[in-house]
Order: sequence, then structure tokens, then C-alpha cells
Amino acid sequence: QVQLVQSGGGLVQPGGSLRLSCAASERSFITYAMGWFRQAPGKERDLVAGILWNGGSTYYSESVKGRFTISKDNAKATVYLQVNDLKPEDTAVYYCAAGSFVSSSARDWPYWGQGTQVTVSS
Repeated sequence: QVQLVQSGGGLVQPGGSLRLSCAASERSFITYAMGWFRQAPGKERDLVAGILWNGGSTYYSESVKGRFTISKDNAKATVYLQVNDLKPEDTAVYYCAAGSFVSSSARDWPYWGQGTQVTVSS
């Protein structure tokens, strides 16, 4: 059972940046695809970025493409989400997830971090 522990997040002004981190408890992390989802109040949990187990391919939703960067450090068993040029509509709880493949459906991801709030406001 993979446990994922998130860090980062907080309150940032529009145009600001943050780095979210997600550390895995097991070395089997290296075999998993990783994803970052976000969920705003009253909305569904949406995939914003995903990365294959070897870091060789990434996916981004159209709303974050060019502003967010996902990366995976297998040696540290950690996945990162660098978020730049933040906008108020990026405000949400952000979750990392681990699974066998990158899927836009939250149901396909068996392991989840605890979530971290990102609030973009002036």
C-alpha cells in the first residue's frame, strides 16, 4: 500500500508561484504513474497534470498548460507540481495520486495524498 504525503500550498497572489510536493512511502513508487488533481468547492476532481512512471511523457489539461510543470524524482520517491502565473480560478484543493497509468478519471487512481489547499487571491 503506497502512502502519499503532500506538502506545499498556501495563499498566493495572482501571478505568483508555488511548488507542491508529494512523497511516497515505498520504493515501488518508481513503477507508478503519478498525477495531480484539483477540486474546487462544488466541482468534480479534475486531472491537471500526469506523468508516466519513468517521467518520459507528461500530460497537462488545457487550463494549466504552459503554467504548470509536473516532474518525478524516483530517487527521492517524490513528485512535484510547479505552478506558475497563478490565477484566482486555480484556487482549489490539490491532490496527488499514484496509479498504473495516467487517466483523467479519479476512479482509476488507487492511491491518494491528503490534499493541500491552494488559494489565489489579492
